[in-house]
Amino acid sequence: MRIMVIKELAEKYKDYIIERRRFFHQIPELSFEEVETTKALVEELEAMGIEVQTFPDYTGVVGYIRGGKKGKTVMLRADIDALPMEEHTGLPFAATNGKMHACGHDAHIAMLLGAAKILVEIKDQLEGDVKLLFQAAEESCYGAKYYVEKGVLDDVDAIFGMHIWGTLEAPYMCLEPGGRMASCDNFKITVSGQAAHGSAPHLGKDAIVAAAAIINNIQTFVSRVNDPLNPLVVTIGTIKGGQRFNIIADRVEMEGTIRTYSRELRNTIEERLRKIIVDTASALGCEAELEYYYYPGPIINEHEDLNRLAREAAIKLYGEEYLVSMPKLMGSEDFAYFMEKVPGFYGFIGALNKEKGIIYSNHSDKFTVDEDVLHRGSALYAQFAHDFLAAK
Repeated sequence: MRIMVIKELAEKYKDYIIERRRFFHQIPELSFEEVETTKALVEELEAMGIEVQTFPDYTGVVGYIRGGKKGKTVMLRADIDALPMEEHTGLPFAATNGKMHACGHDAHIAMLLGAAKILVEIKDQLEGDVKLLFQAAEESCYGAKYYVEKGVLDDVDAIFGMHIWGTLEAPYMCLEPGGRMASCDNFKITVSGQAAHGSAPHLGKDAIVAAAAIINNIQTFVSRVNDPLNPLVVTIGTIKGGQRFNIIADRVEMEGTIRTYSRELRNTIEERLRKIIVDTASALGCEAELEYYYYPGPIINEHEDLNRLAREAAIKLYGEEYLVSMPKLMGSEDFAYFMEKVPGFYGFIGALNKEKGIIYSNHSDKFTVDEDVLHRGSALYAQFAHDFLAAK
């Protein structure tokens, strides 16, 4: 097959891809609530003649494209959920239901639908099968886990995903090896003390003072125990405690999150934090408990063959000059659940275009994308799938 075929087909479906992005942009649905989005996706895929799999207790859909020859199976993934925020983009197709595709998942949907169109046209030349996963609930941090547990990846040899990114200039792509996004583990700390009158603190055990000491000691762990060459973020995001201005607080609850690229460090953090939390509270006459919740691991492009294949696919399509570097991100992505199951690659495509006034980052209430890059994302999805199946 001529390399240019996929690029030409992406151009052919450019208007369709943009139109679908705008359609899904107008019907944003939150994690685990993507009912109408799923219905619309089923209709789109079935109209292309693609076999679909849905789930009785979960949103999202899987499409199956059977290649003309027997071989491996590759999965392409797009996430489909939105965020609970009011949109202020001023776009004529802006959402009006108090929810918003502020992370670009509408663009991901459209790019994968475009790839589906391309792959259907060349399916007789595919040396294996392609599975298209339109995944629910990425913003929950664990929406991907369901599909792994249901065996959706059991017959998959590799998976490819990408994210449209508001601080990366369009139409450039970042397809770099190594760590790209951090792990995400969350926690809750409960500090228990003893109430007393605010004028007589010696008669109580101040849970607020203990909580403050715990916060400081946790940050000291980050700056003095952790290797400074190993990125680590421990954030306390909420703190709730106390009953009244003149009462020594007997209870404080705090919630936070931890981000790192190191799997080794990640495996030790829970117990090390628990010791700091419990011992700090004890020194001040209080008790403390730590509840720890493991979510996605880090996104690390660690398979040399897939790293090379992704870059070569992009170079075939648009030339090496459109590949750029981008700093690692301490944000997380539940695509990591898939990469723990099968070899995978995760990349980024730029959405930023200052000349068009497209300048806001993901999760902004004014976030939007340069739609002229979307067909390039479709082409990259399709080229990666084709090349992976063709590789011996």
